[in-house]
Amino acid sequence: MKNTQVALLDGGEMSAKEYQVYWNYPSEKLISMPTYGVLIDHADGRFMFDTGFDLAHFNKAIAPKGALQSQRQTIPGQLDLLGLRGSDINYVINSHYHFDHCGGNKHCTHATTICHKCELEAAANPEPFEKFVYSDRSFEGGQATAPDLEIYTPRFETLSGDQEIAKGVHLFETPGHTLGHYSLMLELSNRRPMLFTADACYTQKGLDTMMLASAHVDPVRGYKSMLRLKEIAEKYDAEIFFAHDAENYGRYLKAPYWYS
Repeated sequence: MKNTQVALLDGGEMSAKEYQVYWNYPSEKLISMPTYGVLIDHADGRFMFDTGFDLAHFNKAIAPKGALQSQRQTIPGQLDLLGLRGSDINYVINSHYHFDHCGGNKHCTHATTICHKCELEAAANPEPFEKFVYSDRSFEGGQATAPDLEIYTPRFETLSGDQEIAKGVHLFETPGHTLGHYSLMLELSNRRPMLFTADACYTQKGLDTMMLASAHVDPVRGYKSMLRLKEIAEKYDAEIFFAHDAENYGRYLKAPYWYS
């Protein structure tokens, strides 16, 4: 059986005011928020955890010129660095369906989409204050990835509870940011496990100080999920990878290089 490999797919960056990254933090300083997807080359297939934002959608629906993304930083561009195409991905796992985590799903035309069943329900019927962040509906399908190409028609597999969906590929429930949020832990042969927080915790500073991001549906559950991430990291001696941490992102190994 081949060893699992992991590549981080650089998705560009957004910007936000500091009080948006840290709830009630008294600062309007503009800070960078990197985004990325996680490609898992596994004996059971190729899995992708989150797919970043779509720049055209961001400029139209979120904030014109509020994000940076080159063609190389799109899902097709990043996969090309690894000699792959979107059609080579077997499974897309979405931590949740906010626009900056599902914008590239549509490029994975043959993939089964895996998510928490509560998240699919929340995305279909968001609270009024959540409609903005659930604004990219392309993950639902019904559109071509490019002119004259096939229509993207995803197959959904919904889960609940903690799950090991393939050997060493663990999903942990971490609700609060959204109702159906999942974080990911990967066990590899030659290094410590990798724990990807997704938006259960944006940054190292957030976890160190236990400050939630301003975007959340349930702050009490969000706080408990941050505690849970600490417990998981300690239990498995896992290295934590944060979703939007500009300071730490610079040291992460990114495609075309692999963790193994």
